[in-house]
Amino acid sequence: MGAFHRGELLVQERAGVRGRAERVAGSIRGEMPAPARSFLEDRRSVVLAAADERGRPWASALGGPAGFVRASDSRTVRIEALPPPGDPLSQPIESTEFAGLLAIDLATRRRMRVNGRLARENGALLIRADQVYANCPKYIHPREAEVSRGAGLVAAPRGAGLTDAQRDWIARADTFFIATMYPGEGADASHRGGPPGFVSVAGNRLAWSDYAGNMMYNTLGNIAAYPRAGLLVPDFSTGANLLLTGAARIVWPAQGRGGQRIVELEVEETVELRPAS
Repeated sequence: MGAFHRGELLVQERAGVRGRAERVAGSIRGEMPAPARSFLEDRRSVVLAAADERGRPWASALGGPAGFVRASDSRTVRIEALPPPGDPLSQPIESTEFAGLLAIDLATRRRMRVNGRLARENGALLIRADQVYANCPKYIHPREAEVSRGAGLVAAPRGAGLTDAQRDWIARADTFFIATMYPGEGADASHRGGPPGFVSVAGNRLAWSDYAGNMMYNTLGNIAAYPRAGLLVPDFSTGANLLLTGAARIVWPAQGRGGQRIVELEVEETVELRPAS
């Protein structure tokens, strides 16, 4: 099997970067080198991407003391944490086959991704890695605070659309995390950042520009093959997380007119997770 699935290949071809993507593919590993394992063990929070019982992707924040996530061997990540009650991934984690993991240090703007198969063992999550790779620090806003820890969060009632307060929350955001998947192939968690307001909100529709990154187009490739996505929008001032899922699509610039790709998400369900104290 090649490094990329059909959705990623389609987007790479349309973006005109197929050759460069093939060269970058050499950075994708099946195992975690020693520096990657050390980086994982220093983290106090990670972002998990997986599907709910309806096959919809969600992004969830998991947290704990340094060492709560570690590599038990060169291909297995062990996470001593579960999504909190009320999190959309708290129950279907039992039957979800694939997961994507994003480990990110916002202070140093370093990040790595681990995509693979998900299992649960004695109150912990295990991810058997298929793909391990680092990303450049582009668009990461440096800050000392990390993604809010899952422990101690309480879920508000779910919503079928955005409230005005949630629209304001998103409009102020300079960071979010996105979960995408391609059933039968895998799941992926990634980061998006920009100045406050880089995500536009109109009703239940969000839109943001997609900027060139590592040329592999994992996120866009998943959306091209399976047009759904889940977002986690952290509020770093309060520790709360806004989780969204919905239908996604890529809007390509008109041929010959330049412009930037736009990603749109039509929100279908929302969950707020707020600190218990």
